[in-house]
Amino acid sequence: MTDRELDLIISRILRGGVILSAAIVLAGGIWYLVESAGASPPFGHFAGVPGIHALTRLPSPEVVILAGLLLLIATPVARVVFSMIAFAMEKDWAYVGITAIVLGVLTYSILSGL
Repeated sequence: MTDRELDLIISRILRGGVILSAAIVLAGGIWYLVESAGASPPFGHFAGVPGIHALTRLPSPEVVILAGLLLLIATPVARVVFSMIAFAMEKDWAYVGITAIVLGVLTYSILSGL
């Protein structure tokens, strides 16, 4: 695999993840606006936002928006994983190690925020 091919694949991963994420968030936002059309928001009561566990419930506009945002967060992680695999295929072990460290830091920062 040449560097150009690797760059093209990575750019497609990033572009596809961002476009798909934006489409999902947009669909959830439209659903939310249609569902709550004409309703005034309850400013006197804070209901909070759905957490990750909300993804196990039946779909709602908020859950769809959350899924889109999680996909947006997962897109650069997928890029790092793909890069690590590509470096391993090229047997470039120094870059595999560096990329593994970056993946570890990303994973730790995501999991510590839960």
